[in-house]
Amino acid sequence: MDIGVVLQNNPPAMAVVELAKMAEQKGFSHVWTFDSHVLWQEPFVIYSKILDETERVIVGPMVTNPGTRDWTVLASLFATLNEMYGNRTICGIGRGDSALRVLGAQPQSLAQLRESIGVIRGLANGEKVELRGTEQQFAWAPDSRLEVWVAAYGPKALALTGEVGDGYILQLADPDIAAWMIGAVRRAAEQAGRDPMAIKFCVAAPAYVGDDLAHQRDQTRWFGGMVGNHVADIVARYGSDGTVPQVLTDYIKGRQGYDYAEHGRAGNTHTTFVPDEVVDRFCILGPVENHLKRLEELRALGVDQFAVYLQHDAKEETLRAYGDHIIPALS
Repeated sequence: MDIGVVLQNNPPAMAVVELAKMAEQKGFSHVWTFDSHVLWQEPFVIYSKILDETERVIVGPMVTNPGTRDWTVLASLFATLNEMYGNRTICGIGRGDSALRVLGAQPQSLAQLRESIGVIRGLANGEKVELRGTEQQFAWAPDSRLEVWVAAYGPKALALTGEVGDGYILQLADPDIAAWMIGAVRRAAEQAGRDPMAIKFCVAAPAYVGDDLAHQRDQTRWFGGMVGNHVADIVARYGSDGTVPQVLTDYIKGRQGYDYAEHGRAGNTHTTFVPDEVVDRFCILGPVENHLKRLEELRALGVDQFAVYLQHDAKEETLRAYGDHIIPALS
């Protein structure tokens, strides 16, 4: 199992670069970042600096969306970085949440997401694509290679992932929910005539190594609020009749709205509705042995990568604990 890290692009940008360098030194395989250019700094500028100062890590957004940039611009960003640094990028993509809603826009439709995946991946892989009645190709990028991993929770988005995604990103670390979601993606892939075992699976969630569980829960409770945004959309669309696991639909009943100014931040005042039980299920907290136990459970389900959300007050300590103890044990 690979271990990646997910960073926010908070200024100063060079602090993000330094964390990425430390992650590579500690054996992490991927450096992902949020992509909400109003809330935080522009990720693709920072990716170039990370790639320039590292040798191995793969970088990309967790996640971008089809609404804030022209699809050809996104593809060109990836292909340019690949030409400069040797195919070390990856595209995590979804319908869009904070990046669009903070602008007063709504997430993109699944049809738009599906079409964008074909265009972005095709162009970034040197292929010809059809777009708005025209044929487009990056003649300058014949050797660029890009995988597109789709973030999804709802049944139709999971089906889309199985049909067209190179990988699936699940943003929570509960093994029961992960098993349900992975099964849905694999069934969709098989029904589409694809090899369901060829799709890669990434589970991403906050991880905090230490003994003070009460403090760790307070530092990571924001994550349940972030997940709750997506679940609220699913409940509004499908209801709470078992279309998605009940643990997801039950805990958001106390949700009272959300302030994107606090999105992804420890101490978020709009996530008090998230109970400790959900924090413990969605995140990985506690001493090293807790992390190893959960990660082994996820690996047994077919998870290829666990990506550590590092939005709390022990960033370097967690990187060190994973690098010194958890990554060696898993490998």
